Amino acid sequence: MKNVLILTYWSYKDALIQTYTLPYVRYINKYLSSKSKVYLLTIENPFYKMSDNEWAKEKTKLEQENIILLRFKYSNFGYKMILRFSYIFLSLIKLIFTRNITHLHGWGMPGGAIGYILSIITGKTLIIDSYEPHAEPSVENGDWNTNSKAFKILFWLEKKMSKRTQTVIALTQGMRNYAKEKYNTTFQNYYIKPSLVDLNKFSFEQIGDKPNKYREHIVGLYAGKFGGIYLEKEVFDLFKVAYNYWGEKLKILILSNTPKEEILEFANRVEIPNHIFEVLFVNYSEIEQYFKLADFAINPVKPVPSKRFCTSIKDGEYWAMGLPVIITKNISDDSDIIENEDIGYVLKELNNQEYLNAIEKIDNLIKKDRHLLRVKIRDIAIKYRSFTIAEKVYKDIYKE
Repeated sequence: MKNVLILTYWSYKDALIQTYTLPYVRYINKYLSSKSKVYLLTIENPFYKMSDNEWAKEKTKLEQENIILLRFKYSNFGYKMILRFSYIFLSLIKLIFTRNITHLHGWGMPGGAIGYILSIITGKTLIIDSYEPHAEPSVENGDWNTNSKAFKILFWLEKKMSKRTQTVIALTQGMRNYAKEKYNTTFQNYYIKPSLVDLNKFSFEQIGDKPNKYREHIVGLYAGKFGGIYLEKEVFDLFKVAYNYWGEKLKILILSNTPKEEILEFANRVEIPNHIFEVLFVNYSEIEQYFKLADFAINPVKPVPSKRFCTSIKDGEYWAMGLPVIITKNISDDSDIIENEDIGYVLKELNNQEYLNAIEKIDNLIKKDRHLLRVKIRDIAIKYRSFTIAEKVYKDIYKE
């Protein structure tokens, strides 16, 4: 009998749990015996605060599936966090031995780092899921430098957890070579599971046509944040080129928790009229209803070297809705897929000529049979982003 402790650093209501973890936890549970249990660690940030009644309802619902929710409070980095994590580790060590946990399943970082420390203490089997670099991307994004303590600690933990585990579930094939080069390690069991999409939830065929308000417009979509791993100014430079090309036919739909005032300030700097923007913060459970309004989408990930080993869930969701995508170069396998399958445009550089090339390409694609284009792109999503990929991975690891 296998009992599994899933280690994350996210709040239960965070989309990273709801879409990036829970669906896969259910697949893990599917291949365990009926007597096995899965424990899911969440670290609750006040931003995603749940009432006790909400928590109890979700906990009870998942217990019926043999999935046990664990909740601890989040603290910002500092002495308070160190004290809180001392308590969390002691609680988890107790759980591991009293509940006969056999496998520690760390989800990315810092979930993998938590799993590494617990594995050292308890001797339990460690599996790393959503395996990708985090330390070097933080340097490439300008958040840290290679001499900072934060970088050195995180890189050391990445190396240690990589050497501790023999089973990883990576986002790309190339991560195997990255681990060999950077961490001097190889794996006995190496699986690939990119960021997958619920193709029943994201399906353009189930949600009808655009409402009249958008029918005469060409709608560009961006769902996500600005800054961090994503571009800022360059996105609005692209929008400016698109506005110069399409004029008043263009509408930009932005689904983001970035304040609307900040977004419109970016637009003002490049002299784009505010009325072409619609800026909304939408619950993830409703987001596909807004995707149906779009004709194309953008995924403005900063084209830094380490992004070759990460996979953005955005592309899978866009493809599932049949949307051509403008993306930066060398992002996961996605940039290659978009170029090779002719379902969007890959920006070779970040300049106005390339933005114009992208807009002209999108215009050419959407002028053709729109339904056939959607079906073609949807088929790409089925091939590269279906949950059946995860099912095969977890069946091989956990089937009893």
